[in-house]
Amino acid sequence: MKNKTIALLISSVIIIITIIVCAFIFTDKNKNAYTKLPTPEVTEGVRGEFGIDKNINESTIDNYLNREDSVYLDMRMLVDPGNYEAIGGDAYLSGFVKGFEVVPLPYLVNVTGLPEEVGDTYQGKTLFTEKDGKYTPNYKESMDILEYLFPKDKNIFLMCGGGGYAGMTKTMLIKLGWDENKIYNVGGYWYYEGKNNVKVKNEIDGNTTYDFWKIPYHEIDFETLHEVEND
Repeated sequence: MKNKTIALLISSVIIIITIIVCAFIFTDKNKNAYTKLPTPEVTEGVRGEFGIDKNINESTIDNYLNREDSVYLDMRMLVDPGNYEAIGGDAYLSGFVKGFEVVPLPYLVNVTGLPEEVGDTYQGKTLFTEKDGKYTPNYKESMDILEYLFPKDKNIFLMCGGGGYAGMTKTMLIKLGWDENKIYNVGGYWYYEGKNNVKVKNEIDGNTTYDFWKIPYHEIDFETLHEVEND
């Protein structure tokens, strides 16, 4: 009888410990999902000119990952024609924050206003054309694609290399009817030092390679879309 009591006690202790450990793991894994989001607030100074958020940026994004009510999008190209090395960046998508998917802004809309040193980025087909602050769809499917990639019922976290493409994307979405209070310009991967860094660039024996296969990438096949005749 004594041995049965001891065995029952030990089993009860093990069960309690297991429950506590599982609860801790579940809470730690999902803590970001229950963190209240601050209202988007543009920071001051030069970073503010790109529209980078004051509260949720490269330094704090790790605290807001893995939320079911949010989408995470990096706006860079795999290889950008622009000379971003001229401003201390990288024309190649050398890495990204885990949980982000890649949707190149230059495929969504024509990009203007880049630093003179960078030159031009991609000049090919785009879903929209921006002129004087007005965004005109170039294809019948343009808005459907945009709403699929950037769901209006989700919080939208935007990132890029230095913050510029993310800021341009946020401006476009707001102009086209998205809620500005649900969109955050997280800033630039080039300045990210968090624990969710997925490295794409490799340096081995003086040779550089890129593991683009790691990247959750959204391709836009313009050949399958139906053009709109614009004046």
